[in-house]
Amino acid sequence: MDTKILQTLEFSKIVHKLIQHAATSLGKAAAEAVQPSSDLEEVKLRLQATDEAYKADRLKGSAPFGGVVDIRPALLRSRIGGMLNPSELLEIAETIRGSRRVKRHIMQLHDDDPIPLLAAQAEQLTEHKTLEDAIFDCIDDQGTVMDSASAELASIRRELRTGEARVREKLEQMVRSSSVQKMLQDAIVTIRGDRFVIPVKQEYRSHFGGIVHDQSGSGATLFIEPEAIVAMNNKLRELRAAETREIEKILHRLTALTAEYVEDLLLDLDVLGWIDFAFAKARLAHQMKATLPMMNDRGFLKLRKGRHPLIAPEHVVPTDVELGNNYTAIIVTGPNTGGKTVSLKTIGLLSLMAMSGMFVPAEDGSQLCVFDAIYADIGDEQSIEQNLSTFSSHLTNIIRILKHMTPKSLVLLDELGAGTDPAEGSALAIAILEQMHRLGCRIVATTHYSELKAYAYNRKGIINASMEFDVQTLSPTYRLLVGVPGRSNAFAIAERLGLQRSIIEHARGEVSEDDMRVETMIASLEQDRLGAEAERQTAETLRIEMEAQNARHEAERLKFDQQRDKLIQQAQEEARETIAKAKREAEQIIADLRKLAMEEGASVKEHKLIEARRKLDEAAPEPRKPAKAGKAKAAKPQRIEAGDEVTVYSLNQRGHVVELSGNAAIVQLGIMKMKVALDDLELVKRVEAAKTQQPKLAATLKRTRDDNVRMELDLRGDNLEEAIVEVDRFLDESFLAGLGQVYIIHGKGTGILRQGISDFLRRHKHVKSYRLGNYGEGGSGVTVAELK
Repeated sequence: MDTKILQTLEFSKIVHKLIQHAATSLGKAAAEAVQPSSDLEEVKLRLQATDEAYKADRLKGSAPFGGVVDIRPALLRSRIGGMLNPSELLEIAETIRGSRRVKRHIMQLHDDDPIPLLAAQAEQLTEHKTLEDAIFDCIDDQGTVMDSASAELASIRRELRTGEARVREKLEQMVRSSSVQKMLQDAIVTIRGDRFVIPVKQEYRSHFGGIVHDQSGSGATLFIEPEAIVAMNNKLRELRAAETREIEKILHRLTALTAEYVEDLLLDLDVLGWIDFAFAKARLAHQMKATLPMMNDRGFLKLRKGRHPLIAPEHVVPTDVELGNNYTAIIVTGPNTGGKTVSLKTIGLLSLMAMSGMFVPAEDGSQLCVFDAIYADIGDEQSIEQNLSTFSSHLTNIIRILKHMTPKSLVLLDELGAGTDPAEGSALAIAILEQMHRLGCRIVATTHYSELKAYAYNRKGIINASMEFDVQTLSPTYRLLVGVPGRSNAFAIAERLGLQRSIIEHARGEVSEDDMRVETMIASLEQDRLGAEAERQTAETLRIEMEAQNARHEAERLKFDQQRDKLIQQAQEEARETIAKAKREAEQIIADLRKLAMEEGASVKEHKLIEARRKLDEAAPEPRKPAKAGKAKAAKPQRIEAGDEVTVYSLNQRGHVVELSGNAAIVQLGIMKMKVALDDLELVKRVEAAKTQQPKLAATLKRTRDDNVRMELDLRGDNLEEAIVEVDRFLDESFLAGLGQVYIIHGKGTGILRQGISDFLRRHKHVKSYRLGNYGEGGSGVTVAELK
């Protein structure tokens, strides 16, 4: 993008605002380098990143960038073998830690509410815990190498502290001596050049041996290292030198370890800068109350309540403008100080912001275009150095625009043709606009020439616009009115200011009849527009009221549905409690009957008791699921045909439809056929063959295994006569179901029931063979029959 247009539209001021919202120097550098892009896909990705950061910032706040700094210089020096100092190593470790926090913050957000673009970037961040721990194990928060960095360093420092303590103790004994105190300026121990010394008065210099390391400014005090501690101080110096060598060894080791991760860390810095830049754009959008624009590359632009971002919110007037659909050029006319230039800059600056991946201060639904270039001729660019007049400077700029513009460019022209003779200026302005319009680029131009109003009126694809002016208050409203050409308002302003009416009428007579008709037409259009706008506002008010009323009705309906579901649930709970109570009582009665049967030998049949309990269980009502608000649908009627597999609601059994009879159907349930109402049936599986095959009067029914047929029969508690009837029915049903083997449970008891069943199985036509149960099958308490 041309840097001249960025200066003209004050894009740098937006960038400055953006930089202030960056949390790190990496993000600030990315914000400072931002440039508008002409690639639609790239712009969409930039805006997606801003949108995801905006969502993340709204839900959990900005990412934690604490500790992240630009460590590139230190990394590059470590790569070429230079030794890093403790502060640089500490910054590297803190940046690694900060990078890990940023990654975890974003990935956690992504799990709760997807932010795929930010998550993909955060996924690239590496977590070099080994390097981080190695640095923190050696260097503390103040950037000092700790004793624990190595055993050798710890040993040296212990010896150093012991030696210092001995020197201090020796000197303190000297300064506490009454004979020495009178020779001291102060009874203290101090340090000069890493050597422990005492302050001695000048006149007592000869009384002390040792070395003079310093003297006061007046020369009255000498800082002397007594001869008694010279050897001890020398030892301390050696220990400090050893300490320095050991620290350098540790720093070299950490620097070498850092060099192994340089490439990964450089990539991490790029990613962290990108993420911080995205959050900076999000925070700027929040500050400006900006929204995400829809982007296109077909030259269409539609701003809804667009606001210039550099004008204070309490003073800015929103602009509604559409360009590139029915018309590709807008000619804006109107008086000076009416806001024409601000409207031009608003369109251009918001386009640059969107192309840079920033939200724009406009209402939702605004659309902006990705232009290959934006050109502008705005303001007085008169140059004294180049001896160019205002007209010449404007024309030079326009010539440059004509050479470089394309059909995908946006051209903004302020006061086109101004600065020269009105007749020639208007003719030149029309010729320039015609050339640009033929090329197909998007144009917004402002002018004072009335000839351009007629040109825009007669030319297809060009539309007039004006800045609204309130004649009553003699002040502009700064509103852009597309479709209405501007009026001069000179006569109305003069009349309101008190100019003699005779002079005004004389001036009106000097205006040509055509110009007067144009002014009258414009006045009529403006009056119609005001009337239409008032009606639109009334309709908008009614619409808002209707939406609010509908919302209230929907809320009341939802509340009613919730209360209904709650009452139903309460009723079901009460029913379940009642049944549970009855069930407990029945269980107690059954238990008493069993006890009585055991005590008195009464014949109470176990399987009948079990059947009674099952019926009690089935009596419990099924909970009703609440209907979803606004989505309740009527049950779709089902069509049942002969051959279909169905479920009988009342019996909770599956079967097959044999034939249909009016509103009922004949259903085969095991060995029984029943006539069941269609309302009592639910379709389970449709047999396709049944649709194409005509039913026969005498059909042979071939049974397959039925899921409802049991493989075992429990006869415990039955007498022999009842058991034989049950076994006969059970064998017929099992044979029809295609079972190969069944189990008859008779218990051990006295053996009468087992013997009687064995005699019956020996004569039965469906039984191929039979035997007593094996281990794990029930032993002699079960008879296993193999069917033919």
